[in-house]
Amino acid sequence: MTTPWRLHIDWTRCEGRGLCAELLPHTLTRDEWGYPLAADRPDPALTPDQLPAAHDAVTLCPRLSLTLHPPTP
Repeated sequence: MTTPWRLHIDWTRCEGRGLCAELLPHTLTRDEWGYPLAADRPDPALTPDQLPAAHDAVTLCPRLSLTLHPPTP
């Protein structure tokens, strides 16, 4: 069984600007300070249809605090 793509948030870099939560509203929400929260912790699993938005979030993150981890067998 293969694991899904995962989105990793580097909390030491994140400043809670919220762009990732706007691009991935079904995966991430925001806390009262604007930091992203994921229901599927620690690194939220992504469905194939979420990958384009996840790539955008990684590319557009102003603090470079997001990385995508590919599936592993």
